[in-house]
Amino acid sequence: MTPRKIIIDTDPGQDDAVAILLALACPEEIDVLGVTAVAGNVPLALTQKNARIICELAGKPETRVFAGCEAPMMQPLVTAEHVHGKTGLDGPKLDDPVMPLQQQHAVDFIIDTLRNEQSGTVTLCPLGPLTNIAMAFRKAPDIVPRVQEIVLMGGAYFEVGNITPAAEFNIYVDPEAAAVVFACGRPITVMPLDVTHKALTTRARIDRFRSLGTKAGDMVAAWTDFFERFDMEKYGSEGAPLHDPCVIAYLLRPELFSGRNINVEIETNSPLTRGMTVADWWRVTGKPENALFIGDLDADGFYDLLVERIGRL
Repeated sequence: MTPRKIIIDTDPGQDDAVAILLALACPEEIDVLGVTAVAGNVPLALTQKNARIICELAGKPETRVFAGCEAPMMQPLVTAEHVHGKTGLDGPKLDDPVMPLQQQHAVDFIIDTLRNEQSGTVTLCPLGPLTNIAMAFRKAPDIVPRVQEIVLMGGAYFEVGNITPAAEFNIYVDPEAAAVVFACGRPITVMPLDVTHKALTTRARIDRFRSLGTKAGDMVAAWTDFFERFDMEKYGSEGAPLHDPCVIAYLLRPELFSGRNINVEIETNSPLTRGMTVADWWRVTGKPENALFIGDLDADGFYDLLVERIGRL
């Protein structure tokens, strides 16, 4: 089987880290053409550094990492140190990366890659705010029809918001960028809070990572130990949602997930609901479908996949 070519666009973040590890552990199925960093969970200087730390942890220092946009398209950056810590990867002690940061801007890398690879063969996997993707689409509209698919983590409907009462963090940070992406006309698969909140890091699941006896397994366990404290207090749940790995798991095992094709639009004007993903789950508007909005997953199967693949590193 020819590996699926992807670009991971990310703002690491402990859950982003697990997603990147999962992708890099599966070279027979996933060809990571590059990792593009965007400001989000923490500022760009930290997200690009964190992306390189994660690639080195995976034993893949040859992975190309590019720094992208340091601020949203139209508003000041909102970050999430209250969840991820001041570094974005708080928890275990981490060494500074040795591998270089690529000189090319992430937006230009996305453009060049989509122009140079065969049309319809590159999937974009955004795990953070959609600024880099939207800026690439705005700068080079010719690349949009060349995208195979966009599989992203962001938004919510039944679970409403996690940064405001109405908005999920990734979409809220740059709703104008999200509006560009959701209107692009390419196939979009969305991993909203509705599904990620069913992928909880229970104690038994965290212990499975630690029992791997590997550096990657220990790191995943330590990261999840750190960030779950915030979500368990906030939601009263038995663990924290492991959001971003759902994107990569979907590429590997789509049968673990279920959802429906619906219309999704992004609210950019209202001060009350800015950044809301207005998901027409009940198909009441008659507007054309533009996204596969995932609503459920096999959580045990998801964690089985994570443990097995990260155990390869």
